[in-house]
Amino acid sequence: MTGPYVRTPASSANLGAGFDVLGMALNVYADCGLGAAPDGAQQLDEHHPGRRAFEALGGTGPMWMRCNIPMARGLGFSGAARVGAAALAAVQSGGDSSSRSIIDSADRILALVTELEGHGDNAAASLHGGVTAYIDGKVVAIDTGPTMAAASFVAWIPEATTSTDASRKTLGAQVVRSDAVFNIGRAIQFVAAFQQDDPGLLVGASDDRLHQAHRLPLVPGAADALEAGIAHGAWAGWLSGSGPTVGFLCEADRAEQIGAVLPPNGHVKVLSIDAVGCRVEI
Repeated sequence: MTGPYVRTPASSANLGAGFDVLGMALNVYADCGLGAAPDGAQQLDEHHPGRRAFEALGGTGPMWMRCNIPMARGLGFSGAARVGAAALAAVQSGGDSSSRSIIDSADRILALVTELEGHGDNAAASLHGGVTAYIDGKVVAIDTGPTMAAASFVAWIPEATTSTDASRKTLGAQVVRSDAVFNIGRAIQFVAAFQQDDPGLLVGASDDRLHQAHRLPLVPGAADALEAGIAHGAWAGWLSGSGPTVGFLCEADRAEQIGAVLPPNGHVKVLSIDAVGCRVEI
């Protein structure tokens, strides 16, 4: 790959109880650049969600994308594609090959992608990196200590795909007060685990009563995967976004062991937290 290009990480959202708020950037990427597509990349036409984001932020001319993020698997493909393409437009407008134009345009990029996505949790994580909270259109970065930063993210990815829009239609229109209180407590516990660099606080922190119980039965093997990963040493596990991927956070030296016990109707990727977010690469 030659010349500067924009690299944008995948994401896992909700992180259990943090429905539509919490997100985590992961080290698998969508890359996009200007001009003719290099080998292995796709020239984007007007129908691609990335191309639409590129043009919406003022981008012009041919652009391409090379993406290793699986589509419709709960790992933030569309959010990363849109963030990266919008960031590419900002870089083009800025006229340089550094990440400064992305930083300066971060609020515009996030607002645009949130409007296109319908929710901002994935976009916030892909844009800013690390672990984030998306609150009223703004991003709050969650401090991550060295123990948590070195953790592995084990992704169990079944062959089935999931539509976020269709999945949302399975959720109830009302929330019982006790369930809301339960989720608030677990989401705070999850954030505290990162800020205090204490993986012990993650135990139970991804339990959820708002969406996972509705979505897990839609994915064959997902409930079994979640149970098996926790039983074999993961600190926490959750349905990534609307699924079908189930993700686990664990010590790096336990990742392969956890992956080996997950159901055979999915493949496993061992990833890590991307701390940088969307940036220009040379």
